[in-house]
Amino acid sequence: MTASPDQTHRKRRDETLGVLLMAAAMLIIPTSDAIAKYLSGAHSPAFLSWVRYVAALGFILPVTLLWRGQQPAAPLASPRRYWLSQILRTAFLVTAMTLYFVAITRIPLADALGAYFIAPIAATLLAAIALHERLDRRKLVAVALGFVGAILVVRPGTQTSADTLIALASGICMACYLVLTRATAQDRSPVATLTIQLILGILMLMPFAVLQWTTPTREGLLLILLMGLVSTLSNLMTISAFRLAPVARLSPLVYLELIGATALGFALFGDLPSLATWAGIAVIVAAGLIVATARPVARRKPS
Repeated sequence: MTASPDQTHRKRRDETLGVLLMAAAMLIIPTSDAIAKYLSGAHSPAFLSWVRYVAALGFILPVTLLWRGQQPAAPLASPRRYWLSQILRTAFLVTAMTLYFVAITRIPLADALGAYFIAPIAATLLAAIALHERLDRRKLVAVALGFVGAILVVRPGTQTSADTLIALASGICMACYLVLTRATAQDRSPVATLTIQLILGILMLMPFAVLQWTTPTREGLLLILLMGLVSTLSNLMTISAFRLAPVARLSPLVYLELIGATALGFALFGDLPSLATWAGIAVIVAAGLIVATARPVARRKPS
């Protein structure tokens, strides 16, 4: 059955909005990463992951209660399957973020990002296998370009250490989270999905946080609150984006995080990007534009 012009226009509009939301989320995420790296000298990665979830829940919970009071909850076709998928996707995200925090405390941020950015490629391929999303040549070229741009920006070392492998494992876990988010994004609103994700993450990380407890200073507490706010906004935008657009179109936009990191590094530390970094950013932007402007591939009618 062929989609009507109105349906096609609505789909393109939704996907464009999804791309914009994803891009905005990726540009603000480095703020949270920079705070985590700054605080890593006084707190363990597990504690930082846990306290970020707690702070984010504090911001989103009032919104959740207000939203729930105005709208009835949507019925679930299979509650057991829904909760299993939520537990799995949260476990992948918690593992990805904790491993990433471990990596950035041991190796330079550039090396960690270089390994972590395997996530978009893995997510695109996993979505093709698990969700049967179509991969055309244009999307594959865009993903490849994004990866080349990431390598140009971060220029990771030639020797692979155990800590680099930790960052690589973080990227693979993030890819699994992205695909599961796309698969379950329609079951609940972004606010409800994020609230469930935060509560599950807090419960999963609580034993490790208690064992590695360190009391934040006043400055640290303010930074943790800011980290939680940024995390809340970026996660809401990411979940909303995956409700509107497929993984293959959104996953290359993860590379925009490098642009946010570059801008933040210049603003806070006066680090001027090298020519290679600017070249990498240009390639990343080009890859994002290729994906963002790609039209959906029309499916053939059955003969």
